[in-house]
Amino acid sequence: MKKIIIAFLLWINSVSVFAQDNGIEMADTLRSNGKIYVVVVCIVIILAGLLGYLFSLDRRLKKLEKK
Repeated sequence: MKKIIIAFLLWINSVSVFAQDNGIEMADTLRSNGKIYVVVVCIVIILAGLLGYLFSLDRRLKKLEKK
């Protein structure tokens, strides 16, 4: 089991090194125009909405389980 975990960690490390080699032009353009912050804010809003929905769903399920 240890060998599998070590191999997986080494594989993840090598993938991240290869991912840093290529330049992403769209991200560079958005960053230079300052629009990358708009993208980040939209992603944060979407994730916050999903988390809020999941927590409210969890509360409702707990109420149903108590009944």
